[in-house]
Amino acid sequence: MLVLRSGLTRALAARKLAPQVCSCFATGPRQYDGTFYEFRTYCLKPSKMNEFLENVKKNIHLRTAHSELVGYWSVEFGGQMNKMFHIWKYDNFAHRTEVRKAVAKDKEWQQSVVPNLALIDEQETEITYLVPWCKLEKPAKEGVYELIIFQMKPGGPALWGDAFKRAINAHVDLGYSKLVGVFHTEYGALNRVHVLWWNESADSRAAGRHWSHEDPRVVAAVTTLLLGKP
Repeated sequence: MLVLRSGLTRALAARKLAPQVCSCFATGPRQYDGTFYEFRTYCLKPSKMNEFLENVKKNIHLRTAHSELVGYWSVEFGGQMNKMFHIWKYDNFAHRTEVRKAVAKDKEWQQSVVPNLALIDEQETEITYLVPWCKLEKPAKEGVYELIIFQMKPGGPALWGDAFKRAINAHVDLGYSKLVGVFHTEYGALNRVHVLWWNESADSRAAGRHWSHEDPRVVAAVTTLLLGKP
């Protein structure tokens, strides 16, 4: 599949952002229960992308036997190139622990990943939750996916949630793009929101962006977010 990635988008450009905060452990009620999504990003050696893709295609069924894979993409446009990006779904942290133990004992899977280890330069992992007003959607057919990453001010959805929801829904309700999910990071780079969109093609995505930028309803919703209004 083809994925478009914007790089790091400054969501609240009109306001001074606090320095990015990173954490390997977080506290709060969501860490104990509730479905979450693990984002994994691999930075690959430029000449090894095709080899990595072929290895994944051949062996991914061994890994999906243990837990649900939401999607697996390669980066085509925007940001850093030569990346693979995938999302895993878990019922809770106990479920993830059970899966990780099972995967570690799966000799066939462990042997299959060995060739890929030398092809990876860096790996990033984030634990995210869907924002309360969003449900995960799975497109019925292949297309172009766009992942946009927003670096928000500290405070979480309680601070920016309503305005962000209006801005996202303005695009969805008016048919400019189809929303797959809005994910709020809990572990990893904090105060980060991932928005995953789907379009039929790169051209339809470009057209939708052009039309939405000229739609006063979308402009009004986005302006409210940028100005930090509730």
